[in-house]
Amino acid sequence: MRKFLRRFVSDYKEYILLIFLSVISLTILAQNEKPAAKHLKTFALGNFAVINEIINSIVSILKSDESRDDLRNENAHLMLELNRLRKYKAENEELRSMIALKDTSKYPLIPVKIISKLVTKSQGNFIVNRGSNNEIRKGMPVINNKGLVGLIMDVTENYSVVQNLYNSNLSIAVTLQRINVNGILNYDGKNLIIKDVPTTYDVQIGDIIETSDFSSIFPPSIPIGIVSKKESNVLGLLHNLKVEPFVNIFAANNLFILKIIPSKQINQLEMNLIK
Repeated sequence: MRKFLRRFVSDYKEYILLIFLSVISLTILAQNEKPAAKHLKTFALGNFAVINEIINSIVSILKSDESRDDLRNENAHLMLELNRLRKYKAENEELRSMIALKDTSKYPLIPVKIISKLVTKSQGNFIVNRGSNNEIRKGMPVINNKGLVGLIMDVTENYSVVQNLYNSNLSIAVTLQRINVNGILNYDGKNLIIKDVPTTYDVQIGDIIETSDFSSIFPPSIPIGIVSKKESNVLGLLHNLKVEPFVNIFAANNLFILKIIPSKQINQLEMNLIK
């Protein structure tokens, strides 16, 4: 703006001088009461008013441009602040849901936060910010406020590895809640699948899947997801059920570890039978 003013003064200094002298002349004329001077004064004042109005319009335009720039700048700051508040709102709602879950759960819960997501098409793992120093042990189930996330597979003093639902090595004994039918849930590299469910069972799209009473790896009745698709085999005797999990694995952030000390022998036997 200063460069513009300096350039403006340099380019139009003759006109500025003329206007300055005109102002002085008008001031002198204003003190002269002769009729001829009065006519000249009236004419000069009229022209001066026109010139002054034009100059004021130009200045107003320049000020308006500056105001628009200031408003754009302020709007940009407000947009960033609004986006930050939205993020805090989403995180606050998630944490409040987790607090409500913690209050109603009969199992001790250890809150953790994901610090690394090592998710591939067949091997889904998380690293969380708690370990053996926080009494976390291998084999403990992992959940969030939506449902089951996975299982603790490795533990160091300060960190743990979570094998999540999208890990092909994780097999889960599950139950279809509405009809109390059991099965095994696996990840096939593309989808979560329950294989070989007899077509005689009244399985419906939207049926809730939860952990089974027969599992010693996971406590019973932890929600996992819903049946999203049924596919019959060639003979039409068995179904493969595609399951849509309640937990958005890729967007997960804050988790809970169920503080349940697993039986290594039972877990090992169950895992071997499932495989």
